[in-house]
Amino acid sequence: MTSPDPDKTPSPDAGRRRFLQQSFAGTAAAAAGLTIASTSHAHAREVAEAAEPEVTNDVDVLVVGGGTAGHVAAIQAGRAGAKTMIIERNSQLGGTTTTGGVAFPGLFDAWGKQVIAGIGWELVRESVEMDQGTLPNFAKVPQRHWQNQVFTNQFLYAILAEEKCAEAGVEIAYYEFPQAVKKTDGGWEVDCVGFGTRRKVRCKQLIDCTGGAEVVGMAGFPRLREDERQPGSYLFMLGEEHEPGRNQIHRLYVHGADSTNSRTATEANLTGRKSILAKVRKEGKRLMHLQPETGFRESYRIEGETVVTVNDYTSGRVFEDAISYAFYPVDLHTRSGVKPKPLKPGTVPTIPLRALVPKGSRDLLVAGRCVSSDRLANSGLRVQASCMGMGQAAGVTAALAAKSGSTPREVPLAEIHALLKEHGQIVPGKA
Repeated sequence: MTSPDPDKTPSPDAGRRRFLQQSFAGTAAAAAGLTIASTSHAHAREVAEAAEPEVTNDVDVLVVGGGTAGHVAAIQAGRAGAKTMIIERNSQLGGTTTTGGVAFPGLFDAWGKQVIAGIGWELVRESVEMDQGTLPNFAKVPQRHWQNQVFTNQFLYAILAEEKCAEAGVEIAYYEFPQAVKKTDGGWEVDCVGFGTRRKVRCKQLIDCTGGAEVVGMAGFPRLREDERQPGSYLFMLGEEHEPGRNQIHRLYVHGADSTNSRTATEANLTGRKSILAKVRKEGKRLMHLQPETGFRESYRIEGETVVTVNDYTSGRVFEDAISYAFYPVDLHTRSGVKPKPLKPGTVPTIPLRALVPKGSRDLLVAGRCVSSDRLANSGLRVQASCMGMGQAAGVTAALAAKSGSTPREVPLAEIHALLKEHGQIVPGKA
């Protein structure tokens, strides 16, 4: 007769302990008037060859970075019929709006009318409507520019973005980032790595939406950056409940915040969290909300086929290859704060396609704050609505280039404009 395994047979004392622990927990919950919520269930589909560490994908368009510009670019490329993949090193889409916590995007309007719409606006609007929030009246010119920024539920936004990617056939790869890029006759070969995953992506067109043009740098194209960068912001809430989509949260300037690499980003995050912990101790208030990372304002920019200057921006120059509008004050943050310089009435800047094309490149675009621009112009161009507009234009252009077997600069501007309009974007007219 086999003896019971003492490691698997519960002792009477262990049983009594469990009974007492369960009884005490139930009694305490009842005394506090609490109920234990039931657990709902969802079932993840089985991932093909999940145990294999090496994966290969062949796509038309690869978007690196799922932030403000990247998720819009990917959705647009997918909707345009391109087989599209998006690589994101974090765990969600949305970037500054979601992970950074600046769920207050703008500006979609200028001087009493909407100037940026399309996929980014679609996501913002649906997030607000689902959250029973309030949209601004763009027909009314506000006294202060921020009054027409849109309170958005960051959590709804992130999962709506995933839904729209799925509907557009876009494959998402979280927790991964490129390690090497190589030009090929048919486009690009990009080696990515995540924990337990090594992925090779062969693509016809590549869109860098990393914020700091990190893929462009890997490919050997020049980038621009100042010695000093604008401070980042770490968002949190002390003492009162944060209501997503209803209020702004507290902000801590992190001076010297640098998103150049994992080490500098780590230092920015540690600095921000240490300062917030000190505030909790000093003020004796509860920490009610904390974003997972610092929001970065400034890093590398590309040297594009053209450079948008502050004079281009503040004069509202309509470039001959303009693909999107932008609107925001010149907004350079410094150690002493920020004093936005509003644009003159009626002025609406534009963004040229050439500013999204790294100089001398083929089959490569950027979108977002790494747009080719000088520092002051970039301080206005870097905001969310403008980055969403760039992302949609890059998605259209890459999809058309992949379909025709050409490169972005060779795609007829009329075709880019026509497809943008088909997908709800507002396209700059001729001067």
